[in-house]
Amino acid sequence: MDDRGEKRLREDEVNAEGRSSPFTLAHPISPPRKKTRRSEAATTPAAEPQPLQQTRYKSPFQLTRISDLDHALNHDTVSLDDILGDPLIAECWNFNYLHDLDYLMKHFDRDVRGLVKVHVVHGFWKKEDENRLHLQQVAEAYKNVTLHAAFLPEMFGTHHSKMLILLRHDDSAQVIIHTANMISRDWTNMTQAVWRSPLLPLLSTTSPGDSRARIGTGAKFKADLLNYLRAYDGRRITCGQIADALMKYDFSAVKGALIASTPGRHNTLDDSPTKWGWHAMKQALRAVKVQEGKAEVVVQISSIATLGPTTKWLSETFFTALSSRAPMALGAPKPDFKVVFPTADEIRSSLDGYFSGHSIHTKIASSQQEKQLQYLRPMLCHWANDSHKGKELPQDEVVRDGGRQRAAPHIKTYIRYGPHKKSIDWALTTSANLSKQAWGDNATSSGEMRISSYEIGVLVWPALYEDNAVMVPTFGKDEPDTDDKELEGRAIIGLRIPYSLPLQPYGKSEIPWVATASYDEPDWKGQIWDGY
Repeated sequence: MDDRGEKRLREDEVNAEGRSSPFTLAHPISPPRKKTRRSEAATTPAAEPQPLQQTRYKSPFQLTRISDLDHALNHDTVSLDDILGDPLIAECWNFNYLHDLDYLMKHFDRDVRGLVKVHVVHGFWKKEDENRLHLQQVAEAYKNVTLHAAFLPEMFGTHHSKMLILLRHDDSAQVIIHTANMISRDWTNMTQAVWRSPLLPLLSTTSPGDSRARIGTGAKFKADLLNYLRAYDGRRITCGQIADALMKYDFSAVKGALIASTPGRHNTLDDSPTKWGWHAMKQALRAVKVQEGKAEVVVQISSIATLGPTTKWLSETFFTALSSRAPMALGAPKPDFKVVFPTADEIRSSLDGYFSGHSIHTKIASSQQEKQLQYLRPMLCHWANDSHKGKELPQDEVVRDGGRQRAAPHIKTYIRYGPHKKSIDWALTTSANLSKQAWGDNATSSGEMRISSYEIGVLVWPALYEDNAVMVPTFGKDEPDTDDKELEGRAIIGLRIPYSLPLQPYGKSEIPWVATASYDEPDWKGQIWDGY
């Protein structure tokens, strides 16, 4: 059925405090858009990025296809059809925050969609939750769909992870970690990212991976993923079935580190094989060599929670974790930090206008939040980089166009750029926004850290491919394209950047988009926003 019909999902993305939004949204919405054209691309699963001319690798992260953008701006992008439309899919585990089951099911190949074993993992664990009841009602129409509720012990926690695990009839498996809710809005005109593992072959014997293996290896990735899945089973068996199944597959071709969060209290001083939240990021980055010179870490997110009236958590905990590096680089100066987040003008001019604002959150209502805005302001940069209110870009600097100015961001990326942003030390795509609920609060004197939500992402860096490799930003395509003579003889990995560089800082009077505020200025479709 059409996803714009009576069963359109009525939930919304997590708000800036980490709570679920109201079940119904009383907002004007844009008129029905044109139907998304079904992808003409092959629906075969992605293999590991292949070297180009032996020394060049395509970006490990892809952008999703944008329905209302020209074909030229959708080069090297991926759609949900590309991911789920293969008739060889036998079983699918779908982890997400928001679920439109009708929308999910229509993306499987029509000849097998009634045969694929579909498991939906959601966070509506209370029996009386209206979201849970709605899912159960819709699932009754699909005999091959099984719902699994993830227990959330923390009051403000959400099941925010976005992952697909596919088991196939050709005895292979695939893990897809991405940033989109399983609803039409997120896969149509909003900027999202997707990481796809290579196809994972069967092993001759089962293996749990190796949690003590080197960070970035397939063995370590597998062990951390299985530990993440086992974390769901603390109160009742939820993901044990898929964890057991994945033990049969060979992850050795995976290049990346799993960075995940599971709710609860975690000791940052013990020797737990899998770390969570900011502690996982800190540990992983200790294995990553960084370049000499001044670096910049760009935090690009779709939600900023209440972080506190001072910079204590942001600077002393989170940014300190993101500043970690391999021991041989301890002399490197601390990086500067930028935060990319859209303003109301950018939401108004996005492809879906104010409708995009449902998915993007921060608050500045309280005095604490006002203080937070003041310390964030020097770091805040535009998503679209074309604001007449923002600071002027340097006249002599060439703009590298990400091609997503009008596609509002639901993507989350954390990237460390080397001097002059010519190359990249590491990059993370994840479901985790800028919040304590996602990353964990400050560790206590006893080392205890508290996390509220489930989150998942993948961290990559150049040395995962070759010892002397370099990672460079790419714009409009996944292939690296550089004539820099200094890089001759080195393997080059592209990393697809969704925004344009250089970044445009906010102007003095500009503030971030606030979904709970009201905006009388019409968007480009003539609609106003009443807030909620």
